[in-house]
This record gives sequence, C-alpha cells and structure tokens, in this order.
Amino acid sequence: MEYLDLTALDTPLFSGIPPEERPALLECLQARSASYSRGEIIWPEGEEVRTLGLIACGQVQLLRDDFWGNRSILGQLGPGELFGEAYAWGGEPLGVTAQAAAPCRIWFLDARRLTRPCAAPCPAHARLAVNLVEVLCAKNRLLSRKIAHLSQRSIRSKVLSYLSWEAGRQGSSRFSIPFDRQGLADYLSVDRSALSQELGNMRREGLLDFHKNHFLLLAPAQA
Repeated sequence: MEYLDLTALDTPLFSGIPPEERPALLECLQARSASYSRGEIIWPEGEEVRTLGLIACGQVQLLRDDFWGNRSILGQLGPGELFGEAYAWGGEPLGVTAQAAAPCRIWFLDARRLTRPCAAPCPAHARLAVNLVEVLCAKNRLLSRKIAHLSQRSIRSKVLSYLSWEAGRQGSSRFSIPFDRQGLADYLSVDRSALSQELGNMRREGLLDFHKNHFLLLAPAQA
C-alpha cells in the first residue's frame, strides 16, 4: 500500500516520528485512504465509526442540523488534522456529519490499534499515543474558544470575538478565514442576512474592512 502522502505530511499526530518509521506504523494502523469531492458526505450523522479520519489534503467541515434543518458548522479542518476521534472509542453514533468542504483525500486509521502497543516494542507507537493525547487537548481548547465566541450576546460581539481570535492566532490584523459568509453565519449560529448587515455597519464605523473571506481589523487611530 502507498503511504507517501502521509509519510511527509505535517501533522501533530506524527510529531517526533521520523518519516522513515511512518510506513511501518501506518501498516500497523491498517491505514486506508479515500478521496471525496466538494460537498460529498464522508460520514453522516448517526453512523458508528471505529476509525479516525486524518486529512491528507483538502478541507473537511463538521456539521450539525437540527430537527428543522438549521445548520451549524462546528469546525472546519485542513491537512494534517484529525476528526472522528470523539466517537471512535466512545461506542456512540456520530453526533456530527463530516462533509468535504473542498476536494480532499482522507486516511482512515484503526482507532483500536492507535492505543494498543505493537506485538514488538515500538517507540514510534509509544510516541503516537502521546501525540494523540496532545491533539485531543488542543481540540478541547478550540472547543472552549468557540464556546467563548457563541456565549457573546450580540452578533457584533460574536463576530468581534471570532475575528480578534483569528487575528491573534495568525499574528496579523490582516488575515483570511476558512468560511464564506454563509459558513461564518453557520459557525457563529446567526442569521446570514443579519451577519452581513452587521459587517457592513462595522465597516462604515471603521472597525474593520473585508473582501469576501479576507479581513483587516482597524485600530481606533486608523478609523
């Protein structure tokens, strides 16, 4: 089986594991791959999974629809990131839908083999388990950050909370976000029209400028 696209992948899951040790590790994990086109469902909500998805290329959105069809974007993931880990060991059906937000290739790793040592002692496998814990901790921090955005009372406060965080994460007042306007509305759980109106208001007030998904935050002196 060909593992070339994963042996060189920059992912926290393989941190500290030399590329030459990864093919044997991936074989141990029974890695298999599949490609998806934009909009294609990778895993539907309610499915039972026993694998983790590792994104080799492309983008994946984690979605949830309520009874009335209102959609929320719980997260958007890119190359090197994992999804499905919260359900692979829990024995519960998926509480989200995983959908390709762009053409992507996904590698699926057997969850049971991630946490069980090899028959022969394997330093790479031990390192993998440590990396997995670190990935889960990082995801918990991201979830806490999203809760902080959504806990804001107004659309403006939610937008500013999210954009301020992105500016800090990317280290610049000029940055791009991974969402179009509908995606940002779904991520922040607000109405798209109301979001667009509020963004227009903030632009007129000199708080920010934007073009599509590119934003510039303006300091008071620049307003």
